[in-house]
Amino acid sequence: MIFTRMLSRLILLLWTASCLASDPFFLRRQLSEIEPQPDDLTARAKGARYKPIFGAGDRDAGRLQAILRCGELTLEAGGASASVRYPREEQIYYVLEGSGTLLYGERQADIRKDDFLYLPPDQAHAVANRGSGLLRVLVLGYRIPEGLDAPRHAALPLANAADVGLQVLASHGPTTQFKLLMGQTTSQRDRLATASEMSSLFIMDFSPGGTNKPHSHAAEEEIYLLLRGSGDMVAGKTEDGQDARYPSREGALFYFAPGTRVGYYSGAKEGEEHDLILAARSRLPQSGKPAAAAR
Repeated sequence: MIFTRMLSRLILLLWTASCLASDPFFLRRQLSEIEPQPDDLTARAKGARYKPIFGAGDRDAGRLQAILRCGELTLEAGGASASVRYPREEQIYYVLEGSGTLLYGERQADIRKDDFLYLPPDQAHAVANRGSGLLRVLVLGYRIPEGLDAPRHAALPLANAADVGLQVLASHGPTTQFKLLMGQTTSQRDRLATASEMSSLFIMDFSPGGTNKPHSHAAEEEIYLLLRGSGDMVAGKTEDGQDARYPSREGALFYFAPGTRVGYYSGAKEGEEHDLILAARSRLPQSGKPAAAAR
């Protein structure tokens, strides 16, 4: 009898946890307010610090599914990170500021602001700052499910956002244009078709007052980083079912769980710089098929 009750309670707890995990929810951070924490990238490293945003090192890491980490690596002039490798994790780097050198295996490559690149699982890599200013890199890591072989590439997949053209996607209207930076190996329209679980890395460029129409993705997680500008981010809904809008400024970051309402309303006026958002979308682990191309 006691065993039966304990088993019933365990089943109830597991069922409750499963329901909570599937409920729409979001996480909100401001980059300037996050304190650096020790990390693999900073262990015994010179002039390196790491801010955990979502995933590894963050208090809500257990709420994420495909995403293992999202953080900011900052290197002082002359600094260098530790060399790291992760057997079941693919990583995407996006250079937010500065220039430096990526070391991967026995090779190296120069990197600069707005470069983006793909690092496959189990590839040793590090970053060094050869310049006189700060080097800041957004680090994104995604879980490779057991039994799935991640893509390998003969050369380092590396490109710069400035070399990717803007385009209008019919599903989002003319006030927002997209730079499709990186997709999965099956992609036919992204600049780099290289990833496995990270399904889409892209930049949204908003005309003054422009909008990314509120929407949701049933089987994907998403991260938004407001690179420039200020406006209202849509994240979930209010108690009366309306889109919940959160005033946001440069450096705002949002994590959106599957099924969570997401969108953006630019606060820029005519004649001002366009707002820019860097976004990364990932399919859920064990989904068994590539994410849909629609945005």
